[in-house]
Amino acid sequence: MIDTDTWKKLHKELTAKNVRLVAVSKTKPVSDIQALYDLGQRDFGENYVQELVEKQAHLPEDINWHFIGHLQGNKVKQIAHFIHLIHTVDSFKLLAEINKQAEKNGRIIDVLLQMYIADEATKFGMDEKEIIMLLDHYEAQKDQLKNVRICGLMGMATNTENTEQVRTEFHRLHNFFRFLSDTSFFGRTYFSICSMGMSADHGIAIDEGSNMVRIGSMLFGAR
Repeated sequence: MIDTDTWKKLHKELTAKNVRLVAVSKTKPVSDIQALYDLGQRDFGENYVQELVEKQAHLPEDINWHFIGHLQGNKVKQIAHFIHLIHTVDSFKLLAEINKQAEKNGRIIDVLLQMYIADEATKFGMDEKEIIMLLDHYEAQKDQLKNVRICGLMGMATNTENTEQVRTEFHRLHNFFRFLSDTSFFGRTYFSICSMGMSADHGIAIDEGSNMVRIGSMLFGAR
């Protein structure tokens, strides 16, 4: 069941703060996504390739689909022809595969690098050193990677009630984002998105500098 009032309030609040809202629709039926689309929502996030492919085929073409789950390289080709933004690049190998499939489809695919900030072994992502190494490879091979565009960072905080820990983790990610996007030092004009914050912690994330949040249960109800 869509919480219409919550969406309207959240959409107004985030628009005023220039924060982009991605509605996380994993496990939710096409009818729920269509209902939110009819209200004006255009950005939707999915965690599983097969579920995303099935939903995309039955929904309006102007939806901006975000892939926010762990992505295996051999599944990139299934979403390369329509995906708007991939949030979870955690290796140069995956980045190269996205470029390969984007080229086959005559597209440029935008991606975020996933940074590991949580105190949880189940979460994916790279540390600061690994991200810098990936960016060095990317910038050295830009002539061969014309079909993939790195737009920023994504991270997920620890699932805990300790709000200070969550704040510290988001603060770390945003500080690193600012460091990487310092055009006077690096000239990385392509770094513009800092995606962090979900239903339980999006307020803290926005306070710490997020400009893209991924909201599911607040809009669609518990899974």
